[in-house]
Amino acid sequence: MISDNINAIKAELPDGVVLCAVSKYHPAEMISEAYDGGQRVFGESHVQELMKKYEVLPKDIEWHFIGHLQTNKVKYIAPFISLIHSVDTPKLLAEINRQGIKCARRIPCLLQLHVAMEETKFGFSVDELREYLQNGEWREMNGIDIQGIMCMASNTDDEERILSDFRTANEFSRYCAENFGNNFRIRSWGMSGDYLLAVREGSNLVRIGSKIFGERVY
Repeated sequence: MISDNINAIKAELPDGVVLCAVSKYHPAEMISEAYDGGQRVFGESHVQELMKKYEVLPKDIEWHFIGHLQTNKVKYIAPFISLIHSVDTPKLLAEINRQGIKCARRIPCLLQLHVAMEETKFGFSVDELREYLQNGEWREMNGIDIQGIMCMASNTDDEERILSDFRTANEFSRYCAENFGNNFRIRSWGMSGDYLLAVREGSNLVRIGSKIFGERVY
């Protein structure tokens, strides 16, 4: 059933759009079922849970960290994480850089843009992120590889508002690509309830959990 869900979603996605299967709160057995069906990219948002799954599941899985990441937890995932979606402060990026250098790798990262109505969501405002990127400090960091932008839309049923949020992120991503190079190629927005809207507004990496695995197991 999990494989059927994944195949149905992939059939809806245009070429070039990557599916990150959000496996947080679901046991390793369910991830194994998705893996056996060909899925290789999985998203987790709690370091301790991710570490346990990393130990027991195949090592060719691409683990994406999609939740709010505390600086003191970076060291645990730095050796193996494939992509950190949620870099929401310069302080966090600096710590990822420090841990990346320790591991002799450049850790792929996305910068989290705050576009939603809710104050509870994390991330840089458009103005903050533009200023930070223009500052150029990140260019000197040898332990990170900034690959694009991530955002979450407002938690609303208003499709126009959701599209507006994604449009803001898409326009900013284009600005980044034009001004800071084609490293800014990943556009990560869209979840189970809005991924088709996200794709309409430029997303090429969607994070889908409940439509694949059902409701949370633990």
